[in-house]
Amino acid sequence: MNAYNIILFFLNFIGFFAMFFLGKKVFSFITRDYNLNYELVENDNPAVALGVTGYYIALVLVIGGSIVGPSNGIILDLINLCVYSILGIILINLSIFICDIFILYKFKVTDELIQDRNQGTGVVVFGSLLSSAIIIFASLSGEGGSILTACFFWGMGQIFLIIASFVYNLITPFNIHKEIQNDNAAAGICFSGVLISIGIILGFALEGEFISWQANISEFLFYALTGLIMLPIVRFFSDKILLPNVNLSDEIRGLKKDKTIESRGPNIGAAYIESFSYIAGAFIVYLCL
Repeated sequence: MNAYNIILFFLNFIGFFAMFFLGKKVFSFITRDYNLNYELVENDNPAVALGVTGYYIALVLVIGGSIVGPSNGIILDLINLCVYSILGIILINLSIFICDIFILYKFKVTDELIQDRNQGTGVVVFGSLLSSAIIIFASLSGEGGSILTACFFWGMGQIFLIIASFVYNLITPFNIHKEIQNDNAAAGICFSGVLISIGIILGFALEGEFISWQANISEFLFYALTGLIMLPIVRFFSDKILLPNVNLSDEIRGLKKDKTIESRGPNIGAAYIESFSYIAGAFIVYLCL
């Protein structure tokens, strides 16, 4: 490592934390209806903690997407860091509103997080932010792209996350929104796994160099449709192979075999297994393609 690389490292390091601080301030502004420090420290609110953690991880990814890649000179690198980090911060905060309006559209997310301390809602917000951040990271980190390509593929990614949420609700024998609103953390964990898996697949589709609109959009759509087709297959795999002789839907809802309510509540362990299967399926799709 030469002197140039050392200087660039420290400048990027300082710039990263400056952009992270900016992103934190933006998040504080859009969540000004409640006090984050109070909810996290005084109120010990795990639902808010999940959402905030998802946002901070998202910040690391979107800012990181503006740093990775070959150097174009210190001045241009710092300009790109600032411009694309700010773009990423804007997009990830817009993703929050899209989650509220289109993904968890049947109830008010803020009320569930603050008043009900609903961890099911918190983990879905976590998954939505992480999946969006993966898409933004991939769209920012590739060579040959621009602000326009980053915004376009982020928007396409949001559309397919919304579609995936509807598909998942169709392939489950229960209403996912109702279960989450009823404080079912297990249902939220499964739903979060779906969103993360779609984000991973779309991130893989966007990795690498931007070649042309036609080539990149075609590849993106192919991966996106493959991910949607994967969802019912993976759920069947989870139900019949990973958890044989168990009705996965009943476990997620907290029901016994005779459909009476299980005293221990929804099975969080089963939810982790199902969520893992979706995320693992995303990597399998990438490796096979």
